[in-house]
Amino acid sequence: MVNLGEIFPDFHVRTSEGELDFHKFIEGSWAILFAHPADYTPVCTTELGCLVGMIPEFTKRGVKLIALSCDDVDTHKGWMEDIKAFIKTDLMDFPYPIIADQGRELAVKLGMVDPDEKDAQGMPLTCRAVGVFVIGPDKKLKLSFLYPASCGRNLHELLRVIDSLQLTATKQVATPADWEPGKDCMVLPTVKDEDLEKLFPKGVKVREMPSGKGYMRYTPHEQTE
Repeated sequence: MVNLGEIFPDFHVRTSEGELDFHKFIEGSWAILFAHPADYTPVCTTELGCLVGMIPEFTKRGVKLIALSCDDVDTHKGWMEDIKAFIKTDLMDFPYPIIADQGRELAVKLGMVDPDEKDAQGMPLTCRAVGVFVIGPDKKLKLSFLYPASCGRNLHELLRVIDSLQLTATKQVATPADWEPGKDCMVLPTVKDEDLEKLFPKGVKVREMPSGKGYMRYTPHEQTE
């Protein structure tokens, strides 16, 4: 199990696009690793299909995608044709690799196995309780999502959190509940009042609270860009 802020494990794997070393694959980019219990599964087919359609949005954000499924490369390639048919795309090539993990070694290493969920052969499914990993250019885990295998992931929410992670990685702000790009951000509590004008020349609004403490500080998103 990888904790937030830890270096994500490196590994050498076979994929639908050949062999790769994960850290070399990331090199200088953000990356998202999706885990799936098996090929030809209905919920996963919808997810990987939606990801194909969203490639331009991830590319714009400098994010590489890679999936993992507990089957072999040949099975992956057959499944890819179903995925492309599902979203009715005329793409010749699949736009991101799928890791072959038929022995579930990598799934176990990453803590993605739920002992209570089994496939038809009685082997543990990869559990989407930690099935989405967002890794930064520094190769550290930035975020993981918790999903049961029966619940498809909200991929638009994933774009939203990528925007937040990339913004807060370089600016002294945080993003409040239901934040979206363009909405006000919150100034970090560690920023001193005397530094506000220098860091946020377009101003900071303080929302008054019953406690009288001025910690609810907002600043326009555009001045953090």
